[in-house]
Amino acid sequence: MFFLKLVPQTMAALARWRKLGLALSPGLLAPALALAQGEVPPETLQLRNSAALEQAISPLTRSLLPTFVSGDLITGRTDLETVVQGHAMLRKGDMVIRADRLDYNQPTDLARASGHVRINKAGNVYEGPLMELRVDAFEGFFNQPSYHFLANGAHGQADQIDFLDDQRAVIHNATFTTCKRQGAPDWMPAWILKATQLSIDNVEDMGAAEGALLSFKGVPLLPIPYLTFPLSSERKSGLLPPTLGVDNVNGFEVALPYYWNIAPNRDATFTPTVMTRRGVNLGVEFRYLEPTYSGATELDWMPSDKLRDDKRWSLNATHQGTIDSGWTDSGLALNLSLNRVSDNDYWRDFTRAGGSSTQLLSATETALFAANTLLTQRLLANDARLAWANGPFSSMVRTLKWQTLQDATAAIVPPYDRMPQIATRYAKTTAQDLNLSADVDYTQFHSDSTLTKQANAQRIFSLLQTSRTWRAPEGFITPKLQLHATQYQFDAPLSNGATQVSRVVPTFSLDSGLVFERDTQFFGRALSQTLEPRAFYVHTPYRDQSLLPNYDSGANDFNISTVYTENAFVGNDRISDSHLLTLGVTSRLLDPDTGAEAARFGIAQRLLFDDQKVTLPGGVPLTDRLSDVLLGGSVNWTPHWNVNGTIQYNPDIGRSVRSTVGASYRPGSYRTLTAAYRFQRNSSEQIDLGWQWPLANMWRSGRSDAGEARGAGRWYSVGRLNYSMNESQMVNTVLGFEYDADCWLGRIVFERLQTSTATATQRIMFQLEFVGFSRLGVSPLKTLKDNVPGYQILHAPAGEPSRFSNYD
Repeated sequence: MFFLKLVPQTMAALARWRKLGLALSPGLLAPALALAQGEVPPETLQLRNSAALEQAISPLTRSLLPTFVSGDLITGRTDLETVVQGHAMLRKGDMVIRADRLDYNQPTDLARASGHVRINKAGNVYEGPLMELRVDAFEGFFNQPSYHFLANGAHGQADQIDFLDDQRAVIHNATFTTCKRQGAPDWMPAWILKATQLSIDNVEDMGAAEGALLSFKGVPLLPIPYLTFPLSSERKSGLLPPTLGVDNVNGFEVALPYYWNIAPNRDATFTPTVMTRRGVNLGVEFRYLEPTYSGATELDWMPSDKLRDDKRWSLNATHQGTIDSGWTDSGLALNLSLNRVSDNDYWRDFTRAGGSSTQLLSATETALFAANTLLTQRLLANDARLAWANGPFSSMVRTLKWQTLQDATAAIVPPYDRMPQIATRYAKTTAQDLNLSADVDYTQFHSDSTLTKQANAQRIFSLLQTSRTWRAPEGFITPKLQLHATQYQFDAPLSNGATQVSRVVPTFSLDSGLVFERDTQFFGRALSQTLEPRAFYVHTPYRDQSLLPNYDSGANDFNISTVYTENAFVGNDRISDSHLLTLGVTSRLLDPDTGAEAARFGIAQRLLFDDQKVTLPGGVPLTDRLSDVLLGGSVNWTPHWNVNGTIQYNPDIGRSVRSTVGASYRPGSYRTLTAAYRFQRNSSEQIDLGWQWPLANMWRSGRSDAGEARGAGRWYSVGRLNYSMNESQMVNTVLGFEYDADCWLGRIVFERLQTSTATATQRIMFQLEFVGFSRLGVSPLKTLKDNVPGYQILHAPAGEPSRFSNYD
C-alpha cells in the first residue's frame, strides 16, 4: 500500500514516495484542516449542525487544502495526473473517494473512479460502479448509484446522480425511504417514494420529487406529480400533508395546511378546513421570536356555521418581551394575552380552539373557580401587564378584562375586570438581617352588578411587613409583624348607605421549628432520619368586614403548606381574624450519600383560641377549637416508584373530609403508569388513570434512551381515564394505541371530552407517520402530551448529526 499527499500546484517527484507540504497562511488553513482531520473539540461539534460544519469550509479554503491519495500502485506525472490502482483512495477536506481504480487530473481537478466506487461527502454516502467528479467544485455524475443521507437516515437507488455542486444534486429514476435495509435479496421497504427525478438542495434543506408515487406495504397511496419534503428537521415553506378527522359535532373534517417559513425566527401556518356538518373554517397561526420579545397569534374564522346559522371566530394571542429603559434595572417586561370568541356557545362547539383560559387564571381566581372545571372553559382572560424594577422597588401596571361565556340555562357570576391595576412593592434586608417590605395596590374593579349583586369599586390596599429570622443547624425562629390597610370607594352605596369604607388590620405571627437527625436503617438500607417539629402562632384582631363586597378573595386551600399561613383567605378583600396555634411535625428519610429524599411524612393541626368571625359572603363563623387533622406523605424509595397522599381527617365525625392518593411507576423510557384517587365528602369522588406502555414484554424494565423507541415491531397502549364515582360515568377519556415499525409509526386515539353534565365531544384521530419524511392523518400528539403524564413521543426529533458520526 502506497500513500501520497498532493498539495495544489506543487508535487515532488513521484519516485521519492514521501509526503510533502506547502507553506501557506496558518490563519487560513488551520480552521479548515481541523475540520477536515476531525480535530474539532466534541463540545464544539455538539453546538453545530451538519450544515454549519459544511459552511465552515469555504470553496476558496477547500481548493487550498491538500489532497491525499493512496493505493496498491500509484503512477503518474508530477503536477499533471495520478493513477491509483487497487484499494484506491482520494481524501480532500470532508470528502473521501474509494474505488478499484482512480484517475486524478490535477490541472482540471477531475477524478474518474471505477469499480466499487464509494464517496463519503460530509457523512453522505454514494456507492456505484462509475463516477466522474471535479473534486473542489463537487461537480459531475455517478452511474447506477445507491445513496445514504446522514441528516435523516434516508437512502435509495437511482439510474444516475448529477452533482451540480457540493450542495445540490439531481437524481434520476430515484427511490427514497428511511427504512433500514435488510440483508435479504428480495427485501422491500415498508414505505418507499419513487420519482422520475429527485432534486436535493442542502442549502435550502429541501428535496423535490417529480412524477412521485408514495407506496406503503406495496399499496400505492399518493401519486403526486410534484412534491417537496424536508431533508432534516429544519423548517421549509410548502403544503403540509392533509389531515382527516371524524367528530360527532363537526362531522367529517378535511384540512390542508400551508406552512410559510417567513424567516428563521418567524413563521405562519394557514389551515383551511372543511366540516361536513358546519362549513368551512380558516385557521391562521403566526409565531415570532426575537432576542427581546416573542409571541404567537391564532385566529379561526368561519364565515357561516350551519350548526348555529351564524359566523364564528376566535382569537388567541400572546406576547412576551422586554422594552429597553434607562430608568429601570433591566428594562420593562411586557406580557400580553388576548382571548376572544364570537359567541357564548363557542366553548361548547369548538373544544380545541381559542386557547386555554384555565392557564390564564391567577392564584386567587384559581381558588375561586377551581371547583368547577367547566366554569374555567367559559372564562376568557384578556390581560396586559407592564412590570419593571428599580433597586428594592418592583412595580406593575395591569389591565384585565374577562369575556364570560354565559349559558341561558346555567348563568355564572363573572369575575371582576381590573381596569386598571397598579401595584408596587418595596423589599429590603438590612445589615441586621431585618426583612422589610411594603406592598401598595390600586385596582378599579368592574363587573355586571345585576349578576354579582355587588357594587363596583376602586380599592387601595397596602401591606407593611417586618420580620427577622434566627436560623441555626438545630432549628429556626421567625417573628413577623404585618399591617393591612384598605380604602374602598364604591360606585353605589352599600346596604348601610356608605360609599366609602376604610379598614386597618394588624397581624403578629411567630414561626418556629426544630430539627433532629439520626442515622437509621429501614429494610436493610442505611438512611438519615429527621424529626422536625414546628409551631406557628398567629394573632389578628377581629374587624367587621361583613358589609364589604368580595372582589378577589377566596378560601385558602387547607393543606400542609397553607396551614402555616397568617390569612385563611387568598386575595385582599378578607383578612381573617386569627388567634390560633398550628402544631405539626415532619419526618424525612434521606440518603446519606446523595441527600435524595426517600420518604417524607407529616401531620399538622390548628388550635383556635377564639372563634373566627370573618367569613366570605354566605359563610358561617368558624367555632371549632380544633381543626381537622392534616396528614401527608410521599415515598420515593426507588427512582422508578413514587407514592404520595394527603388526608384531611375530621375527629368529630371520625372520618376523612378530603383525601388524595397518587402513585406513579416509571421504570424506563416509554413506560409510565400513573393512578390517583381524589375524594371530597359531599362533593366529588374520582379515579384517574394514565399510562404509556409497550404491549409486548410488559414488565421488562431495561434501560433505553429517551429519544429512541424500544425497537421495531412493538405495540404501545396509551391513554387516560377520569371516572366520577358520584355520577358513575367517565368524565374525560383518552384511549389509543401506537405501533412502532422503526421507519414508520401508526397511531389511533379516541378522545371524549365532557362539555356539560349531559353532552360530550367525541373524535377519533388516526395518523400514519413515515419517519424522516412526512405524517398523514390527524395528529393526536398534542392530546397525548396534554393528558398522559410523562408521555414520550416515539422517535422524538434529535439534533442534527455531526458528519463525524459517519466518518470514513
